[in-house]
Amino acid sequence: MGTTTKYEYLKAIQPRYHKANKVQKKIILDEFCTTCNYNRKYAIRLLNTKQTTKIRANLSKRGRKKQYDHPLILKVLWHLWVTTNLPCSKRLKVIIHIWLPHFNKYILPEEVKQKLNMISPATIDRLMAKQRRKYNKRGRSTTKPGALLKKRIPIKTNQWDETIPGFLEVDTVAHCEDSVAGMFVYSINCVDIATGWTQQRAVWGKGELGVLKAIKDIENSLPFQLKGFDCDNGSEFLNWHLHQYLTKRKNPIQFTRSRAYHKNDNAHIEGKNWTHIRQYLGYQRFDKPELVDSLNQLYTTEWNLYFNFFNPSVKLIEKHRQGSKITKKYDSPKTPLQRLLESKHIEDKMKIKLKEQYEKLNPFQLQKHMKRKIDAIIKLVNQI
Repeated sequence: MGTTTKYEYLKAIQPRYHKANKVQKKIILDEFCTTCNYNRKYAIRLLNTKQTTKIRANLSKRGRKKQYDHPLILKVLWHLWVTTNLPCSKRLKVIIHIWLPHFNKYILPEEVKQKLNMISPATIDRLMAKQRRKYNKRGRSTTKPGALLKKRIPIKTNQWDETIPGFLEVDTVAHCEDSVAGMFVYSINCVDIATGWTQQRAVWGKGELGVLKAIKDIENSLPFQLKGFDCDNGSEFLNWHLHQYLTKRKNPIQFTRSRAYHKNDNAHIEGKNWTHIRQYLGYQRFDKPELVDSLNQLYTTEWNLYFNFFNPSVKLIEKHRQGSKITKKYDSPKTPLQRLLESKHIEDKMKIKLKEQYEKLNPFQLQKHMKRKIDAIIKLVNQI
């Protein structure tokens, strides 16, 4: 029984209670306590109160005044949440600060802007509880071992200084739908462990020369020097072409691999395969060669700018085990650009260049151009 119903019931029986004798009052009181699940003394106090109408009128005014009941607040939160691909509330709070200056879908009063900048992650979760959705689709692994170089490429885990930019984890994402037969497009995905800076390139098949060309292009586009390269045991990476390119140079790149059948050795990039590729391109089969140029044109422009300049993420800084319980501690959400600007290992010239580039960008415009290009790619995929 709700609070409103209880007070209506109280209002109905109160006159009868005051006119009843002692025995009848006991019967009414027993019935009232049983129906409303009230303590007996509390029920007597309610029945003896003559201000039932006043109590009912003030019922909605109890507790702290609502701060986030403006309808525009939920609309803006919903729009930003959908636009940025359903981030968690802690990331969404950071996104609000970055994206709100560019927001023009609604005319926002200054009061609404202030409340959006002050809102906490817990409040975001509470306001958007009804809009949450879960995704649990899984992809297909196409990693096949490259056995020839396994003895030359060492297995190392936790081997790098994660405070210095330049150490990459790399993986491939197969756009094959449910079958790995024949030729189709792969996306090479890489992430810098220290900053979260990502780069993607599309290749036709898993040919060694095609993958090497994509890796060279990725290295040339990085805003920092490549220092380490870590991959799984796929043959597209464990080959002589890539090994010679990384190790036979004046300043060799540290080339390492993960343990076989241990995906968590590449946990940084495995997470980005979902958030940076699958959530946007899905699981369809890309079996047309012309899709490679279309994807690369997207990856090297709006895609790269959006994820590195406007998409914050958290970084694990501590992990403790107590018996069977593991406690993890994360830092505050930041964009890869913010982590680069805070790094002492990035040249000032590069920081100035990145800041100037950031000032010219609008995340909503980037999203609009990305959507148009993705729609064109999906349309080409679905052509028979």
